Amino acid sequence: MSTHEHCQHHGMPRRELLKGLGAGFGWLALAGMAAAQNARNPLAPRSGHFPARAKRVIFLFMHGGPSQIDTFDYKPLLERDHGKPLPFAKPRIQFAQTGNIMRSPWKFAQHGQSGAWVSELFPHVATQVDKLCFVKSLHGTNEAHGGALLALHTGSDTFVRPSMGSWIVYGLGSENQDLPGFITLCPTLGHGGVNNWSSAFLPGIYQGTPIGNASTPAKNATIRHLANTRWRSDLQRSQLDLLQKQNAEHLAERPGDAALEARIESYELAWRMQGKAAEVLDIANESEATKKLYGIDNPVTENFGRQCLMARRLCEAGVRFVQCTHSYKWDQHDRLHELHTKNAAEVDLPIAGLLQDLAARGLLEDTLVLWGGEFGRTPTVQGSDGRDHNPHGFTMWMAGGGVKPGFSYGETDDYGFYAAKDKVHVHDLHATMLALLGIDHEQLTYRWAGRDFRLTDVHGRVVRELFA
Repeated sequence: MSTHEHCQHHGMPRRELLKGLGAGFGWLALAGMAAAQNARNPLAPRSGHFPARAKRVIFLFMHGGPSQIDTFDYKPLLERDHGKPLPFAKPRIQFAQTGNIMRSPWKFAQHGQSGAWVSELFPHVATQVDKLCFVKSLHGTNEAHGGALLALHTGSDTFVRPSMGSWIVYGLGSENQDLPGFITLCPTLGHGGVNNWSSAFLPGIYQGTPIGNASTPAKNATIRHLANTRWRSDLQRSQLDLLQKQNAEHLAERPGDAALEARIESYELAWRMQGKAAEVLDIANESEATKKLYGIDNPVTENFGRQCLMARRLCEAGVRFVQCTHSYKWDQHDRLHELHTKNAAEVDLPIAGLLQDLAARGLLEDTLVLWGGEFGRTPTVQGSDGRDHNPHGFTMWMAGGGVKPGFSYGETDDYGFYAAKDKVHVHDLHATMLALLGIDHEQLTYRWAGRDFRLTDVHGRVVRELFA
């Protein structure tokens, strides 16, 4: 359904609606999901297609591709067959050549009542395994970082499509009208960059808002120009009202100008953020015990710990989708032991702290936490001590938000190269995530360029075995 068709359906021509809005944003409502009154506020909270298990998402993105067989997918045959050729064919298309089988440099042990296998890389996360729902049979189609990042974030590795965060806020709105519905903390500027948090052809109000970037320490990450010290609040409002009146008149002569509509909405959101964002971004009032829980007292864990604590605060404040990025760290074609050890030490304690804090505050029950990278690594060696990209079988985990705690689903082969049992494609991951949020992935659509688009394109199976 086009924007024009939607407006006519509710008995109001598009031009008249735009004039009446003042702000001039012609919002495309989601058929069967959004009530007509929400057309005046594209971020208004909305119900899904069925009862939701989760209300919000925190995505802990490990940029670069952590090795599943060195973290959570224990494969004892790697030890037995170290140095031997792989006993089956490698993929026809590979990012680069690899040699024989290489054992994991780390020991594994079982933890919790669930008995989940975790390597010694993650001693703190290991204490939380009974909260985790592992998916050990994920697979994708792209061996390169750029394509794999876009596929994980947008569902497509070849076209510019809306990010999953944008789709979720488009479908459900936000629980706080004074903050963006989708915030990404210290995101990567490479491997697709802004396209990984872009709203693409969705209205611009659903674009992810970056706070900092991968080259900015989290303690310095902020929203620029958040406060205006030159003008009183009432004068700023008068200036904005005049500007919005002129913009509305301008838009009335150019119906369908999505860029102008997005700019108009961004001005209003920026105005509202002045009173709320600074408070949410300031962690000064957090207790010393809480800061220690996230590792903010330790220079090794301080950076990612700040991101995780900020994610909790943003979720408490009603932000629908928050992403924390550990970038660009996990791409170990060589020096696997040295750098995976360093990387895990930076995120292990903050992740465990986040899970504990969410649970203690009653937030984990309806917050879906998702952990993982764009792909995994090969069980075969590259260089003297490395592993190549492997999209054919890797591990991600979820927690909270209606998934089974202390559960593991799917398997790779005996060496961890290919997803082998109960395979889960990235499209299936997206469909499952949307279902946990109460959204039917086949009905969350947007008409653009003559066809109906969705996050899962023409694919996707909801993995209901993961539901609690």
